[in-house]
Amino acid sequence: MGGTEMKELEKNNEKLRQAVADIKAAILQGQYETCKGTNRIQLAVYYAIGKYVSQHSRKGVWGTGALEAISSQLRRELPGLRGYSATNLKKMRLFYENWIMLDANSSVATDELESAIAIADSAADNSSVTTDDYEKNKSSVATGDLVTIDIYHTLMVPVTRDFPVEDFFKVPFTHHVEIYKLSDLSARYYYIHRTAEEHMPVEKLEKLISEDAYGHRNQMPSNFSKTISNAEVMRKAVMMFKDSYMLDFINVEEIGIRDNIDVDERVVEQEIVNKVKNFIMTIGRDFAFIGNQQLLEVYGVEQFPDLLFFNRELNAMVVVELKMGNFKTSYLGQLMGYLTILDEKIRKPHENQSIGIILCKSANREYVEFMIRDYSKPMGVATYKTADEMPENIRKALPDMEDLRKLLSEKKEV
Repeated sequence: MGGTEMKELEKNNEKLRQAVADIKAAILQGQYETCKGTNRIQLAVYYAIGKYVSQHSRKGVWGTGALEAISSQLRRELPGLRGYSATNLKKMRLFYENWIMLDANSSVATDELESAIAIADSAADNSSVTTDDYEKNKSSVATGDLVTIDIYHTLMVPVTRDFPVEDFFKVPFTHHVEIYKLSDLSARYYYIHRTAEEHMPVEKLEKLISEDAYGHRNQMPSNFSKTISNAEVMRKAVMMFKDSYMLDFINVEEIGIRDNIDVDERVVEQEIVNKVKNFIMTIGRDFAFIGNQQLLEVYGVEQFPDLLFFNRELNAMVVVELKMGNFKTSYLGQLMGYLTILDEKIRKPHENQSIGIILCKSANREYVEFMIRDYSKPMGVATYKTADEMPENIRKALPDMEDLRKLLSEKKEV
C-alpha cells in the first residue's frame, strides 16, 4: 500500500473516530433525560444523530461501510448499548430526512430542550451509561468544542397551525419509523394524532396504515365489503355514505329538549320528515323518501323503522334508524331485524338487498367496525350534529332565526 493510500486510509479512520466520539457524546447527553421517561429528548437525540449521519454519509465524507464501523465501535465503547445498530442509524437518517422541514427556527420556546443539558438528579440504576462516562464528555458536550451534534436546537417545529406539536413528541421512535414512510404530510399528522391519543402498539399502527385508515377516515364504518357481493354496488355504497353528517336544518334548542330520549328521537325524526328535502341533499344523491315509521309486520309482530328511503344509484331500499345517544351494539340487532323483513317481504325481485344505517350522536369507529363485521346484512353507523352543536364562531356568523323569519316576512309583503 502506497504512502498516499495510507494517508487517505488514516484520514478516513480519523473521520470515523470523530464520528464515534460525536455520536457517543450525543447518546450520553440524552440518556440521562431519556431514562426519566422523556420521549421528547430521545426523539431529539435520534433526529440530531440522523442529521449528522445524513450530512456526512450522503455527501461522501465517510467511506463505504462507515455506519457498520461506527455502530461496532459504539458498542465497544458503551457496553450494553442498544438501538444504535447500522440499521437503526439508517432509520435515524431517514427520520431526519423525512422531517427535514423541522430543522429550522421557530417561535416555539427552546428552554424545555435546553434544560436537558443539566445532569439528571438521579439516574436509573440499570443505565448502561456510567456517571464517569458522562462527566468525561460533559464539558465538550456543553461547550461544543468537540461535539458537532446539537441535539437541543436541531429538532424544532415549523410555524404552522396544523402541525401536531404535542402529539409528535408523544409518539415513540418505532412508530415514527412507520409514519415517516408516508409522503402525504396530512396522512402523517393523522397517524401521529391517533397514535398519541390511543397509545396504540406499533402493530396496530402498521395495520391501520396498510388498511389506509387515513384515506377512509371520512367514510362510514360498515360491513359493506363483506355483505354486498356485487363489487360495483359495494364500491358505490362505500363511497356514498360519510361517517358524519351536519343536520344544520335541525335546531334542537328551538324545538325544545325533552327529558325522555325516545321523545327526542321522535322530535328529530319529525324535523327530518318536515324537511326531508334538506335531509336527502345532506345524505347523498338519488334518494327517494318512502316514509317514516313504516309498518313492517311478520308473524303478527309489528315493527316501525324510523326512516325508509329508496336509492336509485344502489337500486336498494335504505333504512335509517335515529338514536340520540352513543352507539350501542343492540342497535345492530334491531336494524338486522328491519333488513330481514324488508328483504324477504318488501323488496322487489329486481332490487338489490336493503341497506341499513344507524345515525347516532357519537360512536367509536374501531368499536363499530369490530362489532359490525359478523352481521350478514349490509349496515353502517354514522354520527350527526344539529345546528345547536355547530362551533360558536360559525353559529355567531349565521343570522338569528327570528331575524331571518322577519326578513323573509318583509320580503313576502313587498
